[in-house]
This record gives sequence, C-alpha cells and structure tokens, in this order.
Amino acid sequence: MKADKIYLVGFMAAGKTTLARALARRLGWQAVDIDELIEQREHVAVADIFAKRGEAYFRTVERAVLLEQIGPRHLVVATGGGTFADPQNRAAIHCDGASVWLDVPFAQLIARIPADGRRPLAADRAGFERLYYQRRAAYEQAHVRLDAARAGVDALVEQLVDWLEA
Repeated sequence: MKADKIYLVGFMAAGKTTLARALARRLGWQAVDIDELIEQREHVAVADIFAKRGEAYFRTVERAVLLEQIGPRHLVVATGGGTFADPQNRAAIHCDGASVWLDVPFAQLIARIPADGRRPLAADRAGFERLYYQRRAAYEQAHVRLDAARAGVDALVEQLVDWLEA
C-alpha cells in the first residue's frame, strides 16, 4: 500500500466529503472532514465564522484542526477548499500522507453551490472565479489528480484503491 492516510484536496463543492466517506468505508478506515471538525470546535457554522470572526481567524482554526490530524493513521481527510492552498498546510499534508486532488471544472462547481450563504467565498462570482484559478496552482502539487467531473463516487473510490495497491 502506497499510503496509510489520504488527504482529499480541491475546490469547494468538488465532492471531498462525499468521497472521503465512501473511500473510508471501502478501506475500513475513518473519514474526517476539516470543516465539520472546525464547526464542532467553534460551535458555529463555517459561514458564521467568516461573517463574525473573519477569514484570518478561520484559517488559524483550520490549521490547528489540520495539525491535530497529523499522526493518526488509516484516515481519509476531507480538507477545506483553501486548506491545501496554504504552503504550511500543504507541507504538513505531504509529510503525513498522500494528497489527492479532486479536479472539477469551474462551471460544474458553480452549479453545485447553493446560493444560501453557506459558502461565503462564493458570494462574489468574479472573485470566486479568481480564487478558483489561484488555488489550482496549489492543487496541481497534489500527489494524485482525479478527474472528478466525469467519474462517479464509486469509480473514484476504485481508482484510488487501485492507486494505493499498485
């Protein structure tokens, strides 16, 4: 097996949480979601953290939660959309496990994101698109790239299992 921990990275709405749960079930591992852990710690939704405390505060909590995942093995970690964009987070992930980028085209992501305010960075469409292209440079540094636009969850799970076992 190539890795005993997988970090799923990619833009928001790429399907990281869904794939993390499915892959963890298939491998008999545990799935964790960074955003969910942040919400549990802060007792408030991510959107509310952005609104009340700001993105800088959120990123500080995000890094702390990420670093708490370093060490335990047999985890599939669904990172937040911006987690891997930070060089320190990216270095920590690469030292601890395998990073897998779920690559989804921008137009497809837009169609997946509800306009209910749960994705605060999506409020400004032009800024959101700039952010997408800025983050792609970081995502391209992942160990593995999956075309998550064309394959379903089951097919992606099998691709990753094949990669892990190769």
